[in-house]
Amino acid sequence: MNELKAISLFSGAGGMDIGIKKAGFSVLAAFEIDKYCCETLRAAVERERTNTVVYETDIQTVDPTKILEELNIEPLELDLLFGGPPCQPFSLAGKKNGLSDTRGPLLFEIIRFAEYFKPKVILLEQVKGLLTAKDSNGKKGGIFEQFISKLEEIGYIPKWQLCCAADYGVPQLRNRVFIVATRGVNGFEFPARTHAPQENTPNLFGHLPYVTVGDVIEGLGEPSTKIKGVTIYDREDGHVDVTPPRDKERIAQVPEGSYLAAQTHLDKELRRNLQPKDTTKYLRLNRRKPSNTLRCGEIFFHPTENRYLTPREYMRIHGYDDDYKLFGPIRSRTGTVKNLDQHRQVANSVPPPLAYVIGDAIRRYLHE
Repeated sequence: MNELKAISLFSGAGGMDIGIKKAGFSVLAAFEIDKYCCETLRAAVERERTNTVVYETDIQTVDPTKILEELNIEPLELDLLFGGPPCQPFSLAGKKNGLSDTRGPLLFEIIRFAEYFKPKVILLEQVKGLLTAKDSNGKKGGIFEQFISKLEEIGYIPKWQLCCAADYGVPQLRNRVFIVATRGVNGFEFPARTHAPQENTPNLFGHLPYVTVGDVIEGLGEPSTKIKGVTIYDREDGHVDVTPPRDKERIAQVPEGSYLAAQTHLDKELRRNLQPKDTTKYLRLNRRKPSNTLRCGEIFFHPTENRYLTPREYMRIHGYDDDYKLFGPIRSRTGTVKNLDQHRQVANSVPPPLAYVIGDAIRRYLHE
């Protein structure tokens, strides 16, 4: 079989790329604007000794015809064009500004590239809020309809499905929409789930029980501590604790599997004036369950220790291999940094095992 060729857009820390490569694709190029994510991607290329070209650039300024020349490929030769554009404009937890957000129109960049490359398959990942996001006329679901129409205009037939990462062996209840569009006809079938909640197994379909937080973070040992005011990377695996002393006090008051706002017996200063709806802020995970969705705005508590989870623990929950290294700062809970810190690189990415399952289904579809 000939090697399958792919190009990655909005590559981030490379979570989707990892799964696609494991599924048997050669990623010719990766496009990403974030400085630290690009460092992460280049380190992976060097470690894996691949020929992937990392383009650190604003994708809106890229001329696809020049990329075709630089990669020495012709239209119709590309097997897969894939990516996960920024989700903030469509996230149900955000402001839901849609296309009026400067990042909103980036959704359609994958279609602009597809017009030139004419790949056999297009794969897009996005938050489920895309399905109901309002267009400029206020029509619910209007943006999604526009996107599907644009795909069809350039000759692609799309299928989509809301996938939960936990259903495919990732210890995280993360729901995302995946769109798979193929040229002319679409016989692609999304892979069936392999895992289910513990109480629903074993069952007629032979599902395995959900993988839990405790299953994956065990065995890492004590994390290093980040020195205040100094950026250190004495642990290349990212197993670094950045918890401020006052937050340790707050964390100590939260039972496993609960959150700070629920501890109404505490004084307001300690509870930070949180509202009852703040169920994910200052959340302590449960060892016996999958994690909540890892998000950029918060860092979850360790199930039993009075600290935030480290970037390496986030990577374990997301399904990254232990030899995968992130670059960039490790931000404290209250700190700010330019570009993406390591926790947010993970939270923004597609879990590699889920990307692999979908990528493998695409590979089989192409070969069949």
